[in-house]
Amino acid sequence: MRKLWDRISDWIHSRLPGAGRPNSASGAPNAPSDTPAEPKRPLRLIEIDAYIDSTLYRIWTGLKDGAEALSRFTRRFRMTGWRRAPFELLGDGLTMATGGAIVMLTLALPAFDATKQDWLAQSDYSVTFLDRYGAEIGKRGARHSDAVPLEDMPDSLIKATLATEDRRFYTHFGIDIIGTARALVENLRNDAVRQGGSSITQQLAKNLFLTNERSLDRKIKEAFLALYLESNLSKHDILQLYLDRAYMGGGNSGAAAAAEFYFGKKVGDINLAESAMLAGLYKAPSRWAPHVNLPAARARANDVLTNMVQAGFMTEGQVMGARRKPADVVRRAADASPDYFLDWAFEETKKQVPNGDRSLIVRSTVDMNLQTAADEAIEGALRDSGERYRVSQAAMVVAEPDGAVRAMVGGRDYGDSQFNRATDALRQPGSSFKPFVYTAAIQHGYTPKSIVVDAPISIGNWSPKNYGGRFMGSIPLTTALVHSLNTVAVRLAGAVGRPAIIELAHKMGITTNIINSKSLPLGATDVRVVDMTGAYAVFANGGLKATPYPFTQIVNSQGKVVFDRKRDVAPPERVLDEKVVGMMNEMLGQVPERGTGRGAKLEGIKTAGKTGTTNAYRDAWFMGFTGNYVGGVWFGNDDFTSSNKMTGGSLPAQTWKRVMTYAHNGIELKPIPFIDEPASDGPRPAPAIASTDANQRPLSLSARTTERLLALEKLFQTAPPLKPLQAVYFESEPNIRAAQLGAETAQP
Repeated sequence: MRKLWDRISDWIHSRLPGAGRPNSASGAPNAPSDTPAEPKRPLRLIEIDAYIDSTLYRIWTGLKDGAEALSRFTRRFRMTGWRRAPFELLGDGLTMATGGAIVMLTLALPAFDATKQDWLAQSDYSVTFLDRYGAEIGKRGARHSDAVPLEDMPDSLIKATLATEDRRFYTHFGIDIIGTARALVENLRNDAVRQGGSSITQQLAKNLFLTNERSLDRKIKEAFLALYLESNLSKHDILQLYLDRAYMGGGNSGAAAAAEFYFGKKVGDINLAESAMLAGLYKAPSRWAPHVNLPAARARANDVLTNMVQAGFMTEGQVMGARRKPADVVRRAADASPDYFLDWAFEETKKQVPNGDRSLIVRSTVDMNLQTAADEAIEGALRDSGERYRVSQAAMVVAEPDGAVRAMVGGRDYGDSQFNRATDALRQPGSSFKPFVYTAAIQHGYTPKSIVVDAPISIGNWSPKNYGGRFMGSIPLTTALVHSLNTVAVRLAGAVGRPAIIELAHKMGITTNIINSKSLPLGATDVRVVDMTGAYAVFANGGLKATPYPFTQIVNSQGKVVFDRKRDVAPPERVLDEKVVGMMNEMLGQVPERGTGRGAKLEGIKTAGKTGTTNAYRDAWFMGFTGNYVGGVWFGNDDFTSSNKMTGGSLPAQTWKRVMTYAHNGIELKPIPFIDEPASDGPRPAPAIASTDANQRPLSLSARTTERLLALEKLFQTAPPLKPLQAVYFESEPNIRAAQLGAETAQP
């Protein structure tokens, strides 16, 4: 360090005023002298300061001189008179364009992150999904490994695709400005989304890189990625990829797979009517899938034929035959696959098997009987009460306490919207977030019997109020949770600290960014339904981490098990102490008994949970659990508009009760940890509660009931013949005669 300081000192000395002055009469700066050299004096701080000041002054002076020189140079090009106006506009336009380019580049960077991987191969999965019992329930990815070249596709299919999806495909640069403007005007005129303005390139970008989320951020990324595709691929390649990768219903990706699935033909052999039916599937493959709703598919195909005439690709005479004789399909069972669940499971499968053999068979966790019950419950609730409450969407996740997802509903209609509101939507949980606050308080020494104060409180200019506007004074902690008192939650957060609550929520399973705000204790942060379900599962299983999972085993095309949950996943870690779980379950068990969640109480089955309602009634939740299942329900609107005063204790709690009543029908009940011990004589059977829909029609049987009925059928089939009745029972003549008379009377 000493040597370094000496070098710096010498360098500054050489540049100080007077350095290098002549020290001899000859004027030579370094001329030899008889006079001995003076010893080097140490560098003073004032000299360093003077050097810095002088250097900065020279830099500043140089910049000013340079700016002045540039100004003098540019004055030569100054326009006067009528020429000035256009040049001023041109200059301002260039300035704004430069600024806009910088902003656009900033927005584009996140989108281009998706292109760093091998994006041409990332969708080449072919996955067959089985339910928890081994029955096939659907497919995702490409059905075939070899794509059909574009040259072998029928001309009618290409024309039908372009006429319906992107008529200016070969003339635009990836974004169809005219088509987007037309769709925007039409949607504004109808005050609803009636037309889509995305080009084929944009749709391909979404299929390759993005999700189906309806958001401005996704549309921005989609636009940039479309430009990226246009700059890296030819129009031929883009159209080829689109026809190979587009999802077309029934678990089919690509026109070739769809042609074989729906028509039993090679794609090169389909006719005009069949091409029109396939081209009609791109926008809503589940809604217009011909094996589900053939009349709707034919009506859509007729619209496609009209598009072809309007685009000038064909004449009315050429399409008349296809109108008169619409396409027929190979008869198949209606597509009852759990599409929202399969989309999520497909993405999780790709994460688990990123490399190697991508032709896979996945044993999932879904229970199709319970999935059907959840679908029907959500649809029934929205059909019967959606208009009254002014809500249009819902989501639900049902899982076992270890995290195995048995049912998932991502929205009302997969054909209308493939956006999964259970796994991708970010919504505020309201008071269903409060259990994290209370759990943190118990970890800091509170108990269910601790006395807390429900009274007005202010933090700065924010004064939270209770629902109903009343205050209860000094009350036990359990009472505060049962009645979902806001002031108590805020006071508890102040006592334990919001960072502790955030850390605990993440530990229990919330994966989204939690905002540390004053209103956090009241649920003012964004969460996902699937994450909330996993977090509540920690209460249901006694304190262990329970990340929701969609499958237990993955097998490749060679029959090798590439993933087995029991083998490849470590045992869950404990995130809550047993005593903490016991006290929380004791309090949460009172919410359906005498609190805001009474609408979710199950008859004869111990239930625990919490309601949630956000500001302006935008979101309504019920999160609940038993010893057997944990489930989360959300109701709201995609555009964040308010409902008609819907609370978590109304439609969400009622829907949760309907699904859970079915789920527990005829099974052995497990206790809620630490508060609901099993009976001394063994597990208790669930009460025989009839499960019906809104029209009093019985729902499908549970898996356990189905298994028992099949076992009984097998017993009847294999049972030995009965012996004659007389030989077994009747020994006297009167008894034999009585039996004969009974048989004669019973004969028709």
